[in-house]
Amino acid sequence: MKTIVTMPGDGIGRIVLPEAIRVLEKTGFKADYIHGDIGWDCWCKEGNAFPEETVKLLEKHRIGLFGAITSKPKDKAQAELRVELQDKGHVYYSPIVTMRQHFNLDICIRPCIAFPGNPLNFIRKDKVGFVEPEVNVVIFRQNTECLYCGVEWTNPPDKAMEGLCVHPKMKAFKDVAREDLAISCRIFTREACRRIITAAFEHAKKFGYKSVSVCEKPNVIRETSGMMLSEAKKIAKEYPGITVWDVNIDAMMMWLTKNPEDYGVIVAGNMFGDIVSDGFAGLVGGLGFACSANIGKDCAVFEPTHGSAPKYEKLDPPIVNPIAMILSACMMLDYLEETKKAERIRKAIAEVVKEGKVRTYDMLRLKGGPDVFKHGAVNTREMTDAIIEKL
Repeated sequence: MKTIVTMPGDGIGRIVLPEAIRVLEKTGFKADYIHGDIGWDCWCKEGNAFPEETVKLLEKHRIGLFGAITSKPKDKAQAELRVELQDKGHVYYSPIVTMRQHFNLDICIRPCIAFPGNPLNFIRKDKVGFVEPEVNVVIFRQNTECLYCGVEWTNPPDKAMEGLCVHPKMKAFKDVAREDLAISCRIFTREACRRIITAAFEHAKKFGYKSVSVCEKPNVIRETSGMMLSEAKKIAKEYPGITVWDVNIDAMMMWLTKNPEDYGVIVAGNMFGDIVSDGFAGLVGGLGFACSANIGKDCAVFEPTHGSAPKYEKLDPPIVNPIAMILSACMMLDYLEETKKAERIRKAIAEVVKEGKVRTYDMLRLKGGPDVFKHGAVNTREMTDAIIEKL
C-alpha cells in the first residue's frame, strides 16, 4: 500500500484536498495518508514555510498531494514573521518552489483539456456564428531553472558585479547606484532542457499529438531560449511524424485565443511555461479546472495550480470548485499506473459537467461570496458528491 504525504497548505488548499481524497477512496484506491505542514502559517511561526519534518516525510515516501500556498512580497513576509524571529536572518522562499528544487521535480505537466458542456469553455465567433473550438493542450514546463532558480540580488555584491560586468551589455548600467540595482538571473542547463523536451515528445508520441511547440523567445533571449529551441530540433529527429513548432511567448498569448485547437503539446522554460499554462487554463474553465504534476526521477508531487484564495477559506459551507484538485489526484493515479481509476474519475467529472445540473459559483460566472447559493451554485462538498455519484 502506498503512503501519500498530504500537504493542504493554506487557504482553500485545506478545503479541496480532503475532497480529492474522498473521490480517491470511492474508486477503491488504497493508501495511507500522512499530513505534512507547509505554507504561510509555518513561515510566520517558524521562519520556514517548508518545515524539515515535511521534507523528511517526502524524502521517505517520495509522493505527495499538495493543496495551495499563500505567498507575499519580501517586506510583507518579514512584517508577519513572529517578532522573536525577526532580524534573525530568515528569508521567505516559496515552499513549492523550494520543494521542486530540493527534490529536483524538474518536469511539470499541466493539461488544459476542455470538458464538453463546461459553460466556461472558450467560444469565438466566425463567419457562421459562435463556435466552441476543441482545446486539448498539455504544457510541459521546466520546473527548477529559469527566473525561478532564485539567483538574484538587490544591491548585488562585488563578486557578482565583477562577473556580470564582463558582459558588454552591462555598460548600460555602469552609472546606476548599486543599491538601486536589482538583478534576477535566467539560467538554463542543457540536461534540464533535454529532459523536459524528451518528456514532451514522449507524451506526444504516446497520445498521438502531431506537434510539439517550443514556446520561448529565442529572437531576443538568444542564449537560454535559443538552447531550448536548438535542443528541441535535435530531439525531434528521434520522433518522426511529430513536428517542432517555434512559437514566441508573446505571439502564443495572442494565437491561443484565435486558434487554440491548432496546438497540442507545448514545452517551455519555467516562467513562460507558467504564463502560457495559465493562458490555456482560461480557455478550459479557469483555475477551477487547472491541475498539474511535478515529477522528478524518483519523487512526484501533484497540485492544482490555483492559489490559496484565503478570503474563501472561512465560508461555511465552502464555495470553491474542487475539480482542479481532483484532477491533480487523477494525475497521481496515472503516475502510480492506476490509470483505470483515473479514467473513471475523469469520466465522472465529464458527465457532471456535461449534465450541467451541478455547478459551483465559478461555473455560473458569479462573484464569490456567501450569497452564491441563492443563484443556483452548489457548495464544494456537493460538487464532490455529484462526482462520486457518477462513479
